Amino acid sequence: MTVAARETALALLASRSPDATVCPSEVARAIAPKEAWRDAMPLVHAAIDGLVEEGQVRLSWKGRPLAVRDGPYRIGRATPPS
Repeated sequence: MTVAARETALALLASRSPDATVCPSEVARAIAPKEAWRDAMPLVHAAIDGLVEEGQVRLSWKGRPLAVRDGPYRIGRATPPS
């Protein structure tokens, strides 16, 4: 399911405006049964950690960049729009 989380996160970003971000819970809700999305969060976090490490996505919280996932965060495209 980590592959599904990676693909879903990237697909959600691709479907939005270039400067939009995605909440990790949106990814979990898209890959898990309705009642079990919270159970998918560790897989989502692992997938996002991998995407950050590969430079495919960036993290932020309240508009401020995050170097690593720590606490609440949003997922954005790796290269923010200029």
